[in-house]
Amino acid sequence: MSERASDRFLNGRVLVQQPATGFRAGLDAVMLAAAVPARRGDRVLELGSGAGTASLCLASLVECSVTGVEVDRALVSLSRRNAKANGYATRVRFIEADALENPREIRTEFEHVFANPPFHSTAITSPNAQRARATHDRSGFGPWIEAGLHRTRSGGTLTMILRADRLQEFLVFAPAGGLCVFPLWPRTGRGAKRVIVQMRKGRRHALNLLPGLILHSSSGKYTEEADAVLRGKSRLDVSPDSS
Repeated sequence: MSERASDRFLNGRVLVQQPATGFRAGLDAVMLAAAVPARRGDRVLELGSGAGTASLCLASLVECSVTGVEVDRALVSLSRRNAKANGYATRVRFIEADALENPREIRTEFEHVFANPPFHSTAITSPNAQRARATHDRSGFGPWIEAGLHRTRSGGTLTMILRADRLQEFLVFAPAGGLCVFPLWPRTGRGAKRVIVQMRKGRRHALNLLPGLILHSSSGKYTEEADAVLRGKSRLDVSPDSS
């Protein structure tokens, strides 16, 4: 990972060094962080934290503590440097481990857990090894849901962002109750490319399909609502009460 790129998020408040080639976090990481309903003092866990973009964005949005778990040693090293550079080293830590294997460092319960699981199935391959590891499934959504809910305290949330066309696959493994689906619409009249799903552990309300967020206006610019989230001025309400 010799070549790196610098990317700024939340109107420049968060600066992240990322690999110049392969998978790079962007809008999805910001939207995911904005959807985690963490409050001041909460303990939050990210499964598969990459270079730390989503964890650092969440730490910038709310004064909580975040633990990121990442299997790629180079990315863990990079994410630790990113945390230090952004002044969050005391609140955001990253550990090297397989997030799906219940590593001993996170054998506790968190108020909230979140993840950006691989977007593609194993049927799709990538010539870039690091990108393949970040974007391609090993065994589907089941292990991600199981690992996430196992680490979530009762009443807490597990939040993920998915490709919209894999929602049906996700629902096969998701709990029967306590689930909200929040679409991210590219623009009015276009089908969603991404959805945010949030599970409230121990809740039994029926599945809620929420109005979601329209990202772009007819001119191609971000809508006011999307721009406010991307600038860190507002967060996303992914709860039954927001419908």
